[in-house]
Amino acid sequence: MFLFRKKEIKKIDYNSHKLEPVLRVSICTGEKTAGFQDKETGKFHEYQLISSDAELKEFMEACEINEIRNIY
Repeated sequence: MFLFRKKEIKKIDYNSHKLEPVLRVSICTGEKTAGFQDKETGKFHEYQLISSDAELKEFMEACEINEIRNIY
């Protein structure tokens, strides 16, 4: 029995030519939301609220990226 198995990360399928994974950070509250920004229009598409570094790391692994840009 495996009690402490590593959680398998499911890949997020998105069009990398049109969308960029970004982290939207609130200037007032510091709340972080992971999502995708349309490269043509700049519109932000919310994906999930980030409440810990582990959740951010999981999002980045699912998007298969090493760095993420913050937008305000």
